[in-house]
Amino acid sequence: MEPRQVRCPHCGRANRVPAAGEGRPACGDCHHPLPWIADAGDDDFTEVAERSSLLVVVDLWARWCGPCRMVGPVLEKLAERFAGRMKLVKVDIDSAPRISRRFEVQAVPTLLLLDRGRVVSRHAGAVPEPVLREWIEQGIGAASSGSPP
Repeated sequence: MEPRQVRCPHCGRANRVPAAGEGRPACGDCHHPLPWIADAGDDDFTEVAERSSLLVVVDLWARWCGPCRMVGPVLEKLAERFAGRMKLVKVDIDSAPRISRRFEVQAVPTLLLLDRGRVVSRHAGAVPEPVLREWIEQGIGAASSGSPP
């Protein structure tokens, strides 16, 4: 669980963001919310994804998957847009077979929305940015109100 280097979209300062932790990451200089993007695997998924107080978008992907390589940067862009309101957790299914089996991944990418560790929504396959943005917005709204998206 290595911290990820993240550049603040507001002031440009480089910050180290841990994969797991309490609260929401913020820039050390300007205190604006930072995108929270973390990698997880079989051994640390619970700590990184399921214990988060923020809505978590789980990207179950594979290195050999062309659509995954298209969706990954879109998700990172959306993590920046929704900084402080969501966390993006990327799971390479080839390196995390238990997670892949647990979530019954049959196609990649498979995207999950987790609210306090519970799957509240799921997408399989590549979808365009506007669809992903709306899906995440609905998830954030539902997580705030306590109802499923």
